[in-house]
Amino acid sequence: MKTIFFVGMIVSFSLSAVLCPLFIPVLRKLKFGQQVREEGNPEHLKKQGTPTMGGIAFLIAVILTGGGFSFFYPEMLPTLLLTAGFGVIGFIDDYIKVVRKHSEGFKPWQKLLCQIALTGGFAAYCFLNPSIGSTVILPFTGGKEWNMGWLYIPFVFACVLGTDNGTNFTDGLDGLCSTVTVVVSMFFFLAAIRLEHAGMSMLSGIFMGALMGFLLVNAYPARMFMGDTGSLAIGGFVAGTALQLKMGWFIILIGLIYVIEVLSVILQVGYFKLTHGKRIFKMAPIHHHFELSGFSETQIVALFSIITVILGFVSWTAM
Repeated sequence: MKTIFFVGMIVSFSLSAVLCPLFIPVLRKLKFGQQVREEGNPEHLKKQGTPTMGGIAFLIAVILTGGGFSFFYPEMLPTLLLTAGFGVIGFIDDYIKVVRKHSEGFKPWQKLLCQIALTGGFAAYCFLNPSIGSTVILPFTGGKEWNMGWLYIPFVFACVLGTDNGTNFTDGLDGLCSTVTVVVSMFFFLAAIRLEHAGMSMLSGIFMGALMGFLLVNAYPARMFMGDTGSLAIGGFVAGTALQLKMGWFIILIGLIYVIEVLSVILQVGYFKLTHGKRIFKMAPIHHHFELSGFSETQIVALFSIITVILGFVSWTAM
């Protein structure tokens, strides 16, 4: 019966592999090209004009495949809707930046308000769902659960908003966020089978397949970028899946790359303000520090992906 989960993966991969190349000329025609910051890495200037907002393509593959299989596995719908919702927020942000030429996109308070509203709905679902409630699995305890009570609500907000920012910051090099998240998706795919949660295993397989299809055009040298449309959707998927599996605390383990990316930005900005101009890293997020230290994009993607694979084994033993 578990082989059925691979069907969703194959279907979404096929859809994504077909849709992504088709979207490239469409995005070029619409002039949805990447705007590279002048204060960023000079090496990235050659990427100016590369089609962005490509996350639409793999997100369509996820929604179509997930929507179809949700008739058999309705329990995947909350995370599927969270993923799509964050994808819509990312799309609006991309549209304002790329099409309307407003470099900042959404105003920070507007973006945060939308994210809070979406997260609040998901938090209410989890809290009121008897199969989830306010319980979480604690890592390295042999599967013991902790009932967090009302603390669960802020915990959900921390997981969703933190992960979403993490995936957004990780999307900065060709194939980086995609490759790391394929590994994260594989972990949740196997973890859900182990926990006998068929719906989340199906959705994890679907998401993994769609990302692998996207990597055909996103791996170095990228012919298309995912934009905030894709990176925010990824954050919604990772956090939603973890929470539905009661594995919110595991995000710190399996998603450590996302965590480090966020922390590097927080530390850089904080230290810069405290010291009036000094920096900890050559550039943040941290993958740019590695770039400016002489690592190639492919080396950084390989390094971060290998680290995530190792973290996957650690997370598996922590279950």
